Amino acid sequence: MSARVRFLDTRPLRESRAFRDLWIGSAASQLGGQAATVAVLAQVWELTGSPVGTGAIGLATGVPMVVCGLLGGALADSVDRRAVVRATTAGQLLAALGLCGQALAGNHSVVLLLALVATGAAFSALGAPARRTLPVRLLPSGQVAAGLALTSVSFQAAMLAGPAMAGLLIARWGFPAAYAAQAAAAALSMLAVIRLPAMRPEGTEAAKGGGPVEWGRRRAQRGGWRVVLRRPTLWGSLATDLSATLLAMPIALFPLVNEVRFGGDPRTLGLFLSAVAVGGITAGLVSGTVTRRRRGGLVQLVAAGTWGVALAGFGLTGQLWAALACLAVAGAADTVAVITRGALIQLETPDAYRGRVSSVEHVIGVAGPELGNFRGGLLASATSASFALVLGGLSAALVIAAVAAANAPLRSYRIRPAGLPTR
Repeated sequence: MSARVRFLDTRPLRESRAFRDLWIGSAASQLGGQAATVAVLAQVWELTGSPVGTGAIGLATGVPMVVCGLLGGALADSVDRRAVVRATTAGQLLAALGLCGQALAGNHSVVLLLALVATGAAFSALGAPARRTLPVRLLPSGQVAAGLALTSVSFQAAMLAGPAMAGLLIARWGFPAAYAAQAAAAALSMLAVIRLPAMRPEGTEAAKGGGPVEWGRRRAQRGGWRVVLRRPTLWGSLATDLSATLLAMPIALFPLVNEVRFGGDPRTLGLFLSAVAVGGITAGLVSGTVTRRRRGGLVQLVAAGTWGVALAGFGLTGQLWAALACLAVAGAADTVAVITRGALIQLETPDAYRGRVSSVEHVIGVAGPELGNFRGGLLASATSASFALVLGGLSAALVIAAVAAANAPLRSYRIRPAGLPTR
């Protein structure tokens, strides 16, 4: 393998104008979303001074994400996906303008603030399944993983830059400036998706002719879960993701680890989060090493197992440099797993089902980390942070190993060579 392919594969940006537009819009939306997350957290804390208030933010975002994510999957398989992305992006823009307006008006109602947060989360979730299906329609099969790697890099970069940008804006001009930045990013995202080509689900028009195709269409209407459960590559990939997040998600334990081992310095707590993001960005920047490999299933399994082992190491170490190194490895492994899993799921799902299968992936991606953080917090409160991290990390690695042992199609899965049509 040449040195060139070891780095980020930028062919999707160079060769597909439509994907480039999508990537620019998504990157802008992610950056604005991260800035708004910090602003909402700070404003709710200012209004309530209570961890219950800040905890309610998770409820305001989580419930719409799950409910509307499932609805968005059915919507993405029924109408033009470009239209869904356009409409939901417009909704996010309106919600961002609402947040900016309430801050300018000096709002003191937490209920209003959380209602606007929930509205933005609902539009985001409605559009997420349709948005997830776009790269596989815009790119040849051999570039889908590279496209997802580029998206992952932009997300990790937003995680680093967005909170810092929000802090500077809030300190200089207050909450309205941070929300205005989100609105500007949403407007840029809207301009980007306007130019996308029409993308109706494949087979919907042909299905009107009746016969076997019509029977297939009726079966497609029953939902994406049947497709997931009947395809070992799909259920194995989603089970791997759920195992990694449900059993080993560490974020809720960061404050306790910081307090017990490193004196509770808030700068150290920030380093924990930054280390994960730095690992993810690094993996993304050298993702050409994995996006050009055809053994996507095996790469995904190894990366997910590495995530668990690295977090167990984080639970054992008492040295700050070693703790940050373990978190960076975990972040890198997570990025590799996300890229390979996302490509496999999109390539292995027939287009008529992609919206609903993407909604299943979206719900697992939302619920798994939240439940995993809750599980880790409960276990740590009954034992210790170290025990919860080590048990969770090793349990995740063992369950993923069991999935690998039981799922030969996933272990042996190979991405089709570039140039072959997707389903």
